[in-house]
Amino acid sequence: MSKKWQISRRRMLKGVGACMALPFLDAMALPGMSSPVPSKSPLRTAFIVMPNGVHPHHWTPATVGRGYEFTQQLLPLKHLQDDFLVLGELMNMNSLRTADGHYTKTANLLTSTRIRQTTGDNINSGGVSIDQVIANHVGGDTLFPSLEYGLDRIATGVDINVGLTRLYASSISWKTATQPLTKEIDPKMAFDRLFGRYVPGAKIKNDPWKQSVLDAVLDDAKSLKRNLGRSDQDKLTEYLDSVYSLEKRISDGANQEKFAANLTGDVKKELIRLNQNIEEYAEVRSGVDVTEKTRMMLDIMALAFWSDASRVSTFLFGNSVSNRNFSFLPGVNDGHHSISHHMDDEKKLAQYVKITQWHMEQYAYFIEKLKSMKEGESNVFDNSMIMFSSDLRDGNRHSPRNLPVLLAGRAGGRIKPGQNLIYEKETPLANLYVTMLEALNIEKTSFADSTGKLANILA
Repeated sequence: MSKKWQISRRRMLKGVGACMALPFLDAMALPGMSSPVPSKSPLRTAFIVMPNGVHPHHWTPATVGRGYEFTQQLLPLKHLQDDFLVLGELMNMNSLRTADGHYTKTANLLTSTRIRQTTGDNINSGGVSIDQVIANHVGGDTLFPSLEYGLDRIATGVDINVGLTRLYASSISWKTATQPLTKEIDPKMAFDRLFGRYVPGAKIKNDPWKQSVLDAVLDDAKSLKRNLGRSDQDKLTEYLDSVYSLEKRISDGANQEKFAANLTGDVKKELIRLNQNIEEYAEVRSGVDVTEKTRMMLDIMALAFWSDASRVSTFLFGNSVSNRNFSFLPGVNDGHHSISHHMDDEKKLAQYVKITQWHMEQYAYFIEKLKSMKEGESNVFDNSMIMFSSDLRDGNRHSPRNLPVLLAGRAGGRIKPGQNLIYEKETPLANLYVTMLEALNIEKTSFADSTGKLANILA
């Protein structure tokens, strides 16, 4: 390989007001390497969180190990059985509070520490979240140390039922014990931030709804492509096509938002009636339903991982006490939080299962997206760990015991997926975090209330 064909792993496409990270190319290989594949692919970590718990009797498979039978709520993942772990009897001990059902379990899900009880803005999670521990070790190698995404805007005010500020409802990622990281909930804003088109406080000369980020970096892309081999040219074209496709989907939603802004008052009243709440109305107004919006956000996360713009991300499906209306699902006719307080009513429990299945479908979508992104002889998914969890086991009982936890990915061969593993009752959830840190080669033997690593996960 001549020096002319070598480019830096940190090479980006640049243009006026824009820059784009690149996926790994053969031309990034070091001289003398017998294979263009890097000796160590970057490892990515994502934490995907769902509020309100699950149906407690249709989550955990009956048999331990491999080849287990799928429960109702896990069925959307059946075709991916060899790609993830089901982890039973993990508990977030420091989330136990007699005065609160949700907030003290959401805010500290990734810190495993006890939060401060307050009705003001002097919030304190008790510690740094595990995603930020990871970001502090690997974030210096990427454009963004971490990315925080979700669907709901920040909750404000005080929940008088439990005497806590609703600020705790909105954050799972904590840079410090007193500094939560605000999640981005708008796909357009998330996309622009990721690819350098959005700068807070600065005016963009070109209309971002009309101009593609690819237009800004086109000259640089053409120049780079001329100096690449055929294989790299194909990879670059495929990557740019993926970016353009996602841009188009987001722009289409923006155009529908402009159209919807001119709807008559009667039509708006009907929209409000059908969607029950402001959040759902906002999604209809933007022309994007909740499933499509979720998948756009997950696509952006996947592109961030593939381009190595970031290696750490969180995604919060809904704030604490989220009552997102899931009546778009057949057989469901109420909000998530309301249904989670099922009082063992069979009709509500059946709806509870359907809502969880929808979340599993989105988790499966993200896994499949990462698997489709080639990286050398492997793919991004094989070099990732994607945790899924809820902050509760059962929304009706508000219990943080035996949390519903999944871990997908192979972390570059360091994780052994495809198993249902049951640990001793009340095993600290933080033990999983310590295990993940070891898989990432981060030398940290303890985290929060951890007592050791989880067995049978590391290869």
